Amino acid sequence: MPPEPAAPLATIAAALRRERERVGISLTELARRAGIAESTLSQLESGTGNPSVETLWALGVALGVPFSRLVEPTDDGVRVVRAGDGPRVRSERADFTGTLISAGEAHLRRDVYLIELEPGAIRAADGHTPRSVEHVVLAAGRLRVGPETAPVELNPGDYATFPGDAPHRYEALTPGTFAVLIMEHP
Repeated sequence: MPPEPAAPLATIAAALRRERERVGISLTELARRAGIAESTLSQLESGTGNPSVETLWALGVALGVPFSRLVEPTDDGVRVVRAGDGPRVRSERADFTGTLISAGEAHLRRDVYLIELEPGAIRAADGHTPRSVEHVVLAAGRLRVGPETAPVELNPGDYATFPGDAPHRYEALTPGTFAVLIMEHP
């Protein structure tokens, strides 16, 4: 089987260093707790390793953090994940590749909607409750979506997230536009 595109090595390296320092343990101690070789952990923290899902899960458990905290880049505002992009991590034990689209935060409510849109009128929305966030995965068609001041265009398989507590819009660019909308409310 051909190798997967490079894992999000820089993100993983930075997250491992950040979380290890937060816990206040050495590289040697983290490797011991996770049951992995210290050389493997050293490579991962330097951004040169090739982590598997199992290795990252073991490190997450040893650090007391969810898997997502090790692979998701931090961001503020609008973020787009194009189809085929995103932090992809392959399993050592199965023909399985995980792509994290968005990590959930503790104590948030999420509502999931299927939305169908047709070209014509733009769906303009006022801001929702403070700190609400919208996540959109486009299944079919083309969509312009996001903050009123900075919408982005999505193609099938693309993902975008943006603050839901500011004015935003949904505009179908082709007939038969269909998406999954996830609304997070604190």
